[in-house]
Amino acid sequence: MPQQRSPARPISTRSRPIAIVAAIPALAGFGRVGRSAVAGESRLSVVATTGQVGDLARNIGGEHVNVNALMGPGVDPHLFKASEQDVIALIDSDIIMYSGLHLEGTLGEVLEQASKRIPVSEVADGVPVDQLIQPEDDAFDGNPDPHFWFDPTLWAHAADEAARALAEVDGANAESYRLNADAYKAQLLDLDVYATEQFERVPAQSRVLVTAHDAFGYLGRQYGLDVVGLQGISTATEAGVRDVQSIADLLVASEVPAIFVETSVPQRTIEAVQVAANDRGWEVTIGGSLYSDAMGDADTDEGTYLGMMRYDIDTIVAGLTGEETE
Repeated sequence: MPQQRSPARPISTRSRPIAIVAAIPALAGFGRVGRSAVAGESRLSVVATTGQVGDLARNIGGEHVNVNALMGPGVDPHLFKASEQDVIALIDSDIIMYSGLHLEGTLGEVLEQASKRIPVSEVADGVPVDQLIQPEDDAFDGNPDPHFWFDPTLWAHAADEAARALAEVDGANAESYRLNADAYKAQLLDLDVYATEQFERVPAQSRVLVTAHDAFGYLGRQYGLDVVGLQGISTATEAGVRDVQSIADLLVASEVPAIFVETSVPQRTIEAVQVAANDRGWEVTIGGSLYSDAMGDADTDEGTYLGMMRYDIDTIVAGLTGEETE
């Protein structure tokens, strides 16, 4: 039975970078180096927003694409602002791929303007709407939680969407994109099995994941963890003293042994929670630094989606069980 595709969503235009948006018409065609303009080059020029989307495009596109991801290690997509060079890269590409669901909030208007000139694909469009998490109390401006890649079974839908988008631009290689997507989805299924097995090792009482911001909701839903983020879904919000104290109370009551910082978010609020829990007589450790909105360095395992996910899974399990990572 075919999966229900999400209805087309308007590109987020929150926090519009007006000066750069106004410059797009003047930049259109500036130094354009798409596939047809480079002698002997038959690969599609793909610009992705996040590292996760860039890695997805490489896996699905294979030998047929050159991929440039705008946001590198440690970059927060919620707060990212495009430079003029970023805009030039976007409009010089054959296709733009972005995660969507308002993750790249400040890029919204740039992507909207670019979509009038070149294909733009939101990989979240492949995810069935009934599988998206809707935050309580209309947090995140009433939009779904955008961190769906933390459920590998949902990222598999993104793989299908990426294959569809690439095939629309490059029909001659459509079958290759489909086969690559099928092969990648098999790896995602293996990852899901691995994660399930690892999280089963965590005692029920310790299945509380406390991080700097609420990026791990899909991970928690898929693998049975209660997820608590100090800053909510977007890092544009800030945690207050009451948040710190209430989370410290939760850690003590549930005897949670570890909490976690994130590579793309300042760690001061998590450190404040640690101090507050210690002041209550419960020793909680920093279990490690997780990759959330940004992946690791290029040419490392953590610089790929599969490697990043395995690292996070192993780090969380080790922190919540008190075991050493292998």
